[in-house]
Amino acid sequence: MIRAFHRWPGLVALALVALLAVSGAALSVFPTAERLGAPQADATLRVGELATRIQMVYPGVEQIKRSPSGRITAYWFDNGTPGSAVIDPATGAGAGSADPNPVKRWLTTLHRSLFLDDAGRILSAAGATAMLLLSLSGIMLVSRRTGGWRRWFSPLRGSLPGRIHVEVARIAVAGLLLSSATALWMTASTFGFLPNQAVVPNLPSTVSGKTGAPLAGMPMLASTPVSVLRELSFPYPGDATDVFTLKTDSGTGYLDQGTGATLGWSDLSGWESVSETIYMLHTGQGAGLLGLMLGLMALAVPVMGATGTIIWYAGSRGRPRIRDNATPSRAETVILVGSEGGSTWGFAATLHCALTLAGLAAHVAPMSAFDPARTPTARRYLILAATYGDGSAPASAKGFLDRVAGLSIMPAASLAVLGFGDRAFPAFCAYAEAVEAAAKAKGWTTLLPLDTVDRQSPQEFARWGRALGDALGIELELDHQPVRPKTAPLTLVSRRDYGQDVQVPTAILRFAIPTLSFVQRLVGQGFARFEAGDLIGIVPEGATVPRFYSLASGSKDGFIEIVVRKHVGGLCSGALMALEPGDTLAAFLRRNPDFHAAKDRVPLILVGAGTGLGPLAGFVRANSGRRPIHLYFGMRHPDSDFLYREELEAWLSEGRLAALTTGHSRGTLPRYVQDAIASQPLEVVRAMREGARIMVCGGREMAAGVAETMARILEPLGMSPAKLKAEGRYVEDVY
Repeated sequence: MIRAFHRWPGLVALALVALLAVSGAALSVFPTAERLGAPQADATLRVGELATRIQMVYPGVEQIKRSPSGRITAYWFDNGTPGSAVIDPATGAGAGSADPNPVKRWLTTLHRSLFLDDAGRILSAAGATAMLLLSLSGIMLVSRRTGGWRRWFSPLRGSLPGRIHVEVARIAVAGLLLSSATALWMTASTFGFLPNQAVVPNLPSTVSGKTGAPLAGMPMLASTPVSVLRELSFPYPGDATDVFTLKTDSGTGYLDQGTGATLGWSDLSGWESVSETIYMLHTGQGAGLLGLMLGLMALAVPVMGATGTIIWYAGSRGRPRIRDNATPSRAETVILVGSEGGSTWGFAATLHCALTLAGLAAHVAPMSAFDPARTPTARRYLILAATYGDGSAPASAKGFLDRVAGLSIMPAASLAVLGFGDRAFPAFCAYAEAVEAAAKAKGWTTLLPLDTVDRQSPQEFARWGRALGDALGIELELDHQPVRPKTAPLTLVSRRDYGQDVQVPTAILRFAIPTLSFVQRLVGQGFARFEAGDLIGIVPEGATVPRFYSLASGSKDGFIEIVVRKHVGGLCSGALMALEPGDTLAAFLRRNPDFHAAKDRVPLILVGAGTGLGPLAGFVRANSGRRPIHLYFGMRHPDSDFLYREELEAWLSEGRLAALTTGHSRGTLPRYVQDAIASQPLEVVRAMREGARIMVCGGREMAAGVAETMARILEPLGMSPAKLKAEGRYVEDVY
């Protein structure tokens, strides 16, 4: 519900909100520019002395105004001709034209009313309302995504547009909330929906009838600093019954022009003070730095509008539509989905359809949206949870365990957890196990024991569905038809073969980037943008699930490159190793942002063995900034499977690679890559003290051996692989 509440105002009002934000950002520059360009009064200068100086230069002066920026403007008549000027308070003489800035006037009219008078003001108010709704709903969505308020600025993962959208939002949302709320207040005031409680003193019934009292001698003018002046209006020439009107930051008063006596005074009402504060907060008048900050935050609106549109477009194509999705408030069954790449949503759609056909009202939502208060009629929760990495929560489940831990009373509805994973990985369904353990620890009633689905097996999913149907007392057949990802044809342009002499046929395969449409490039679909460490997925003939290979190149390199080792009986590796230049295959891209080399200057320690060198070589190739990178590479024999040998030597000479240490398990003086690391503990310690990040890619056994070696080296520093993983300084891509 909150996501829809955020999405549709944003999409519908995008152009209007962006126009108001950009024009507001442009207007935010003027208060500071005016402050810097206008002569400023000395802090000790009083209004009486300033008025005397101006009157000496302009005898016909009728009014003196001071803007919140400190600019002083005088207005006068000279032989019936009106005049005005910006005043230098040190001399009382003109220092520049007082004519309004035409650009500022044009922008102000555009921002306030879109050149449409009252109709435009109403339209602008609608834009401000949309911005307020977007800010409030965005705050709740960011909190959900990061796992709670305390993790507001926690690291993000996901697609680049998604990360940009949230990063910009959580910095700018406070300013956008302030700007939209104050805009609505000012609109309500303009149309008279707020009470006007301005207090003005009554005009004096009697005056001295005299004229000509010296301005500097009038007590009120002599004691009032120029810094609080707003306006001083002079009596009409020749009218002894008229008075001076003085307006300051604290109130309004009348002064006798013959004696200088104060004839009446009224302080600003509380309502006026609030209204003026709101005006200052919205425009930055009198607070130039605040205005500039709000202007910069306003520029985030078109950025978030563009990235939000990309997210919506990609999401509408990438996630299955859940037809007849019941509202949370009336759902009997709540299906919560924890997915990283999106495939688990397909299983959720199949389950939802079957339950709906059985007459049960079912609602599907991400695990990150879990809130029992929103689902009061729920009788059961069905959690479909994939596992990310070595047991972490997938993207759509972030914060779920914290919410469960924070519940004082568990839902009366029962719970069933189904884990999705791949038994080839050591952390098979580890996150689903963590969910089950957390639920049991809180005493949550179980509908079914934890079950798992290996490699997206439709058969195992159907088996679980039958068990669920028995528990519910209904027939439930889950006929899941996996949707093959949309692929693009890749044409092989070159290959280099290694490893024949040591019985590990390996090849570096380079493909051309497929031709992309303008829309694909705009929204980053397909192979429009990718980095080393991302994955390409290939579904070989005879297989139902894709095989993934880490990319050894980025889109800026102009080609797609992977490293493949042929496995005995391997469908995908066999098909890839059979390719010759000119042959094509169908593949798709999957982002893997947690295994990217961050764009900073901290040192990198890269560790890889065999085909695990692929993405690490891509990191080094992209290191045009010459950040310190030390690569540890393990192979079988340097004469047979020394992958990227020529490139690595060139990158060393160019400075893209600071150091290269190799290990080989065959030949003279054999040693594994972890042994190579163990031989250089001081280099590792020095890099870690400089804030280095460790990135490991390759087989599970190799990664485990590297972790053990690193643990021994780092123990004296109070570090460990586990602690560094929690900090994001030790990442693995293992298989």
